[in-house]
Amino acid sequence: MNRRDALAMLGGTLFLGGARATKAQTATGVHRIGSLGLGVLPSPADLQRVWAPARALGWIEGQNIIVERRYAGDDSELLRRYAEELVRLNVEIILTNGTPAAIAAKNATTRVPIVMISSGDPVRAGLIASLAKPGGNITGYSIVSTELDAKRLTLLHELLPSARRVGVLVNSANSTFEIARKENERVYRLLDLQPIFVNAAANELENAVIEAARRGAQALDVARDSMFVAHGALIMQAALKHGLPAIVDGSDLLLDGALLSLSIDDEEVFHAFAYFLDKILRGAKPADLPVQQPTKFLIGINLKTAKALGLTIPQTLLLRADEVIQ
Repeated sequence: MNRRDALAMLGGTLFLGGARATKAQTATGVHRIGSLGLGVLPSPADLQRVWAPARALGWIEGQNIIVERRYAGDDSELLRRYAEELVRLNVEIILTNGTPAAIAAKNATTRVPIVMISSGDPVRAGLIASLAKPGGNITGYSIVSTELDAKRLTLLHELLPSARRVGVLVNSANSTFEIARKENERVYRLLDLQPIFVNAAANELENAVIEAARRGAQALDVARDSMFVAHGALIMQAALKHGLPAIVDGSDLLLDGALLSLSIDDEEVFHAFAYFLDKILRGAKPADLPVQQPTKFLIGINLKTAKALGLTIPQTLLLRADEVIQ
């Protein structure tokens, strides 16, 4: 699991500074906030990591913060009901993880501030007016998924220049995939690649990989999605079994056996989340807080998988890697 570091923003760039000065000025009282997303509750260790920057600013769960956490697994309908429940509980902020959660929260309230811990493309998704001036009751952190997807495909082309057909797993229950599809198809054309889109339901993930191989895929592209992360080992085992090098978004899937990963820096996300939480609890309006974006992308390589697939990783790519699994 991962996220990021940014404490103030100007012109789309994150800067360190400002927010830490407020550490000793923690507001009085106990604040109830909501946390909403697909997937499952993070482990205690992961929650410690997520909340560390917020604690540094004086926001401590169990002391001046109460968090109502709602995780909906793969059930988008349950996500909608959880969003409405958090509004009824009169939480002061709703933290959302992923575009579907942000959409569910937006549909549930125009009053409660919503902080996107991560969102693929909030402008295209209709969540905000613009990154610089979000308007309404929503702000937060955008992982600019279309840009990340383009960078990932460029890495794939660099690693496997002879590959032309790429299987793309699609979770049709996650609107991010449809939002990004047109832009991704444009990038595929620019790189002379042919995408093979395969719908992947939770109980048919192995069959989806088999279908991609059957249709002639020479590699597998797996975007960050809570369902894919939850079943990462199954997906990567199937990809390896059918000789498909997998390039993924996120170090979770790299550990599960993907060949190559490109991801954002999670610590940067965590700091951005703390920044927005601090600002809003002190009276700032979401409409006045520009959406933040990644400043760094991390490359991961799994040499064990490369060996199993009989592939040699170019030295130029190895030298740029932030993480190498032997």
